[in-house]
Amino acid sequence: MATKRKYSKLKKFFIVLLLLLITFFAYVEIVNRNSVNMTYRQKLLKAVYPAFVWWAKLKGSNAKKLSNLKQLPMISFYSLKDTLNDGKVFDFTQLKGKKVMLVNTASDCGYTGQYADLEILHQKYEDKLVMIGFPANDFGEQEKGDDDAIASFCKKNFGVSFLLMKKSSVVKGEEQNRVYQWLTDPAKNGWNDQQPTWNFCKYLVDEQGTLTNFFGSSLEPMNSEITKEIDK
Repeated sequence: MATKRKYSKLKKFFIVLLLLLITFFAYVEIVNRNSVNMTYRQKLLKAVYPAFVWWAKLKGSNAKKLSNLKQLPMISFYSLKDTLNDGKVFDFTQLKGKKVMLVNTASDCGYTGQYADLEILHQKYEDKLVMIGFPANDFGEQEKGDDDAIASFCKKNFGVSFLLMKKSSVVKGEEQNRVYQWLTDPAKNGWNDQQPTWNFCKYLVDEQGTLTNFFGSSLEPMNSEITKEIDK
């Protein structure tokens, strides 16, 4: 009799587990009903993004924040150039008079859902803020695609219309992108040596080309701590 009851409880457990799994996978498909050419990993990441961010905040991970006491850069931000996703050279002199947010991005990261909020931020502040994404494969090999695949993924699944640069490395080393050399070297930017700690770290530069803030990955783009800096 005891064995029969134990079997019955085990059977109920697996039935409940099966129903939960079916419900979860149905939720993943609903969330991704408009997704295009996403891998199942990318679909899962998009579906669990809110829970992922909540957990990261709870743990306090990737939440580092830094701010500048207005130390002026030693090398002008506007002397920089980089290559856009389509191969065209982008001269940073075009950014004078606007705030600039620079974000290292990836397509297979738990934070990839931030692409949507970055686009919202870009559109909300389009008259005063330039958003620039820097795809990189530095963390967990979470950006393995080429530039065409990255651009297509961002446009089709998150409606990204802000600037995307060619895929590069953003961490310190011989291959580090020149823009990130400036962002992470106090001898160039005037004060900051903090390199990205994971995908979707955010650097904010003001209208005069001064680096003012660093925000870790788990601080969402529409977080009030970020928008109040843009509103200044």
